[in-house]
Amino acid sequence: MVTIRLARGGAKKAPFYHIVVTDSRSPRDSGYIEQLGYFNPVARGQEVRLHMNQERIEHWVSKGAQTSERVGKLLAEFRKQNQA
Repeated sequence: MVTIRLARGGAKKAPFYHIVVTDSRSPRDSGYIEQLGYFNPVARGQEVRLHMNQERIEHWVSKGAQTSERVGKLLAEFRKQNQA
């Protein structure tokens, strides 16, 4: 099954996550099919906290990809942020 989930990057105590499409059986930070955006939980000032390619996410969901719980919450936040 294909999953849309977070892959961790960044340094120790400074996390940075890529939102990726990957096989659900693969390890968290291993190879992925496509990168769809990023999430920076420690963004400060003018730094962008969340960026997503919403069209590609909708494309993968229509093909049957499941989003992880955290990515689902981030997607809802992103949609709310872009509506305003």
